[in-house]
Amino acid sequence: MKYFITVCLAILVFSFNGFSQEKSITHKVGKGETIPQIAQKYNVTPYDIYKLNPDAQSGLKLNSVLIIPKKAGAATPSSAKATTQAKTHKVEPKETLFAIEKKYGVSDEDLKKANPDLEKLGLQIGQTLIIPSSTAPKTVVKTPEKPVYHVVLPKETKYSIAKQYGMTIEELEKRNPEIIPNLPIGYQLLIKGTAHQKDKIVAVEPQKETPKPVTPKAAPTINYVDYEVKPKETLYSLSKLSGLSQEEFIKLNPALANGVEVGMILKVPSTASMKQETKKTYTSLSNKNGSRKKLVLLIPFNLSKIEGDTINSTTTRLKKDKFLNMTLDFYSGALMAIDSAKTLGVNIDVKILDSQETKNSSNISGINQENNLETADAIIGPFYQNNVEKTAELLGKNNVPVISPLSKDIGNAYANLYQTIPANEVLKTAMFDYMRAKGGNMIAVVDKKKESVRQYIRENQSDVQFAPLLDNGSLSVEGLKGLFVKDKMNYVVMETANTVMIKWTMSTMMSALANYKVQLVILEPNETLDTDEINFVNLTKLKLMYPSVTRENESPEALIFEKEYRKKNKIAPSNYATRGFDVTFDTMMRLSQGKTYQETADTVATEQVDNKFEYYKKEGGGYTNKGVYILYYDTDLTIKEAN
Repeated sequence: MKYFITVCLAILVFSFNGFSQEKSITHKVGKGETIPQIAQKYNVTPYDIYKLNPDAQSGLKLNSVLIIPKKAGAATPSSAKATTQAKTHKVEPKETLFAIEKKYGVSDEDLKKANPDLEKLGLQIGQTLIIPSSTAPKTVVKTPEKPVYHVVLPKETKYSIAKQYGMTIEELEKRNPEIIPNLPIGYQLLIKGTAHQKDKIVAVEPQKETPKPVTPKAAPTINYVDYEVKPKETLYSLSKLSGLSQEEFIKLNPALANGVEVGMILKVPSTASMKQETKKTYTSLSNKNGSRKKLVLLIPFNLSKIEGDTINSTTTRLKKDKFLNMTLDFYSGALMAIDSAKTLGVNIDVKILDSQETKNSSNISGINQENNLETADAIIGPFYQNNVEKTAELLGKNNVPVISPLSKDIGNAYANLYQTIPANEVLKTAMFDYMRAKGGNMIAVVDKKKESVRQYIRENQSDVQFAPLLDNGSLSVEGLKGLFVKDKMNYVVMETANTVMIKWTMSTMMSALANYKVQLVILEPNETLDTDEINFVNLTKLKLMYPSVTRENESPEALIFEKEYRKKNKIAPSNYATRGFDVTFDTMMRLSQGKTYQETADTVATEQVDNKFEYYKKEGGGYTNKGVYILYYDTDLTIKEAN
């Protein structure tokens, strides 16, 4: 039996050795050698080596022996020099697979087959790739790669399309140079392959059959008219009004290359809408009365819930319920406004109702049936956006103005809905318009985590320059310095929560104060600036500037309001109390002008204690408030309004 086993083992060993000699060879690992280098040496792929040597995936050891597959036609080490070796490529920053494949003329499938790690780990900076080389005769004709197209849809951007296909914006523009100025909806983009004749503007529906050649359409004749430049207009605003890019506008009017001057006569397309939104003048409304008006306030007291709460007392509930506290603060401010309006002799009946609302529900229909809200001249509330919209929809047939006191400008638009809080887009636009009106040089420091902000600036504020970032994502200090210009205010719009980037940005600006005029700007609240790691004094030296819905008012009128509120409520007014006063008093004064609320919204802008009300019609319907304050930190450690 032992003899039989010994013979079988000998046969197995012999068979294995014979198989190994026929199908593979061995390689002793030298100092510093890597799997890609060894694979290149034997004209195989790293995957082939890993398949026979799974332990090699955890690293190579000096003098360890690897089994190397011996492919048909593959060269042994002694004859390797006589065979064309595969090329290698070291991945540089910002390179993409698409660019590398195009550079070496290899397909995506072949490149990933030669470098299996690409499927698992993706493309890494500094990575050495094996570029498969063909051993076929040079006379072989390469079949052109089949073209891949993409039709531009509404709201798509160059960034979103490039990201979808793993390209950079530069690669996309290089393949489609016609889209450098703008990106028309319906444009047929070439993504890969060699372009055939194609329709550049009209969207092409997918076809099962081979599409017939399209005869290019004659370019439409464009008629031009003269336009006279008005005060405060800029190249940016003019190009936006004309519907042309700044480059196209300058090409049409070469004189603009030297700057925009009031009175210049410019050539613009006859189809362009050059009407600017007329800025409303702020007016202090006095009591003019007219017919008696009716105002309804829908405030979410939710009294039935409070009365039905058998566990918590009213005092306990007030301590715990933040929403109820906010509601009562707003109500206390509204009562102050009603008293002030009555003192002025305003001829308005005010009814305050419990809106009985939560974030997802309300009793608006029931309240309307019981109180005939259709007969009101204006309604303030409810508080939640979806409930405000339901109310506006319910009263839309009667065109009753529904004034949203606290919710943001989002959701569906209704013709009779008035949003009192400016939307985030309005705040941003107001900030850029202010810097532009001052003739400033605008620079944006945006970290990689704020890609949405970077995209917003690219698409809506195209005259803003971006400070360059290093490969590791940090700020290029020299790059930022290089964007500063003399004799202009250099506004640095900083959008990052990264403490290190904030410090580098501020440090760079502080060092430039001796030679340049610089000011720090943020578009929205930044909690990092309120930490101990950021020097507050430096924020005042850089006069940190930002857009705001409210201001810090120390006028005599504001001090009188605060004094009267303290006297009545034994406490200082909160922001919600002040807003309750401002919204209610403003509404009552508009109704006392002998006009409808809508007529005053179309013609008059007002300012109360801490809030502005400057309404404009939205394209989709309804009104948005563009009353925004531009505030800054002054060196006396106070916050002031920028002129």
